Amino acid sequence: MAGWMFRENRVPLYQREFQKHDGLRTWEKSRGKWMIPAYKVILFSSFGASVYMMGRLVLGHKTWFGKN
Repeated sequence: MAGWMFRENRVPLYQREFQKHDGLRTWEKSRGKWMIPAYKVILFSSFGASVYMMGRLVLGHKTWFGKN
């Protein structure tokens, strides 16, 4: 418990990091530049795969490829 109570104050460090004018948005500073675009790639590819398979099921095919 003593390590938590008497640790250094990191608020000024984070204020300098988040308030500097470097052209980045807040979410890019806190999560990195690649986390949100990677999330969007996974989101839209899974959505596209779902729509593709729904279309195949409407046509009567129960597999990803082929005519079965």
